[in-house]
Amino acid sequence: MSFKIAIIGAGSVGFTKKLFTDLLCVPEFRDIEVALTDISQHNLDMIRAILEKIVEANGFPVKVTADTDRRRALEGAKYIISCVRVGGLEAYADDIRIPLKYGIDQCVGDTICAGGILYGQRNIPVILDFCKDIREVAAPGAKFLNYANPMAMNTWAAIEYGKVDTVGLCHGVQHGAEQIAEILGAKSVSELDYICSGINHQTWFVDLRLNGRKIGKDELVAAFEAHPVFSQQEKLRIDVLKRFGVYSTESNGHLSEYLPWYRKRPEEIARWIDMSDWIHGETGGYLRHSTETRNWFETEFPQFLASAAKPIDPARRSNEHASHILEALETGRVYRGHFNVKNNGVITNLPADAIIESPGFVDRFGINMVSGVTLPEACAATCMASINVQRMSVHAAVSGDIDLLKLAVLHDPLVGAVATPEEVWQMVDEMVVAQARWLPQYADAVPAAKERLVKSSVKTRDWAGAARRNVRSIEELRAEKSALKKAV
Repeated sequence: MSFKIAIIGAGSVGFTKKLFTDLLCVPEFRDIEVALTDISQHNLDMIRAILEKIVEANGFPVKVTADTDRRRALEGAKYIISCVRVGGLEAYADDIRIPLKYGIDQCVGDTICAGGILYGQRNIPVILDFCKDIREVAAPGAKFLNYANPMAMNTWAAIEYGKVDTVGLCHGVQHGAEQIAEILGAKSVSELDYICSGINHQTWFVDLRLNGRKIGKDELVAAFEAHPVFSQQEKLRIDVLKRFGVYSTESNGHLSEYLPWYRKRPEEIARWIDMSDWIHGETGGYLRHSTETRNWFETEFPQFLASAAKPIDPARRSNEHASHILEALETGRVYRGHFNVKNNGVITNLPADAIIESPGFVDRFGINMVSGVTLPEACAATCMASINVQRMSVHAAVSGDIDLLKLAVLHDPLVGAVATPEEVWQMVDEMVVAQARWLPQYADAVPAAKERLVKSSVKTRDWAGAARRNVRSIEELRAEKSALKKAV
């Protein structure tokens, strides 16, 4: 088969490499063209060198191109994959830093909460630019696969305003299933059958079966509490499981910032998180991790390039959805996964316009969702709180309505549990001013926001958060990796 795939934000080097090698695990895909595009020529040069090394080592006739001209990269593309982070780590640092001044402690800040909402404001105008290019220069009927966060907001904007055939993709469900398989003593995750449904980063395992045997709440709680690692790393998730009766896909740190109960009091945060790794609740944990990963890759690039000269092993194909979806669409081999699409009745007790994440099957006819899922009431209520925030955030991002943006932030569950309306209004002004270069839709609102900040009497604090760690140096990372190898 010969067709073109474009990857926007291909400078996300590690993730792009994973997607590329996954695609080449499909025998029919070894004559495709992969067009890489990014705003960073430096990152493009690095990822192109790695992918060309893979192609050379495996002797495939795959064509790899790289271009900072996005429209040129999208010309004739049948599939477009996005993994962009608009504003990079510089803007992301503000997503964490500024809310901390108002007492809002986030672990990740890329989905909702103050950081996720502003992230969406930066991404959505760019996503709509992508959609315009797809409509105008990509192949007719091209499919847009969005991996970028905030997943629901980006996908919502692309479908409602971009008018492009879009599906949002995430790996949270797969990771949650792997955990459950481990605690239940399964030999592999293939022994586990499950229905997982909700919204991105708030999906729920509403039905679990191990080798056909139904697994109930009590057995799941007991298995998690008996596990020597997860019992410590997932304390908050286990508490939610006990109260809601179902397990959430999302990590301890992620889930903690979508709810109004666990991160609102600094003295309580340590009780629910674990500092063994960033993902379990560390303040700004993903920002630190992303910064260290970027620094490590820049320093160790020669090693990454050398490691690319290896034969591809199809048995090690990842569980990222993209390659499996494309394989099903192109070959007809059916694939079951969990996809982010507009609800339209798939989940009976969530709004029709919401972007939900739920099971579906892919074949030559497209992505076919399983309709008629009803969430437990507590799960639906929690999802609804986020959906309302997402809807307002998307509409604010498209219209440039700063008042609607402030209302979206005010209605965020964690923000509302911590901050007063006056604090929210000032915080949003501060974030919009700090990130103005990435927020063209708010250009007319920035001068007035600056004036309000000068006159404001709302007090802030210099606070690093309840559980902050410093970014480690390359030398510290080397020492840690060396110690781990010796331990193994």
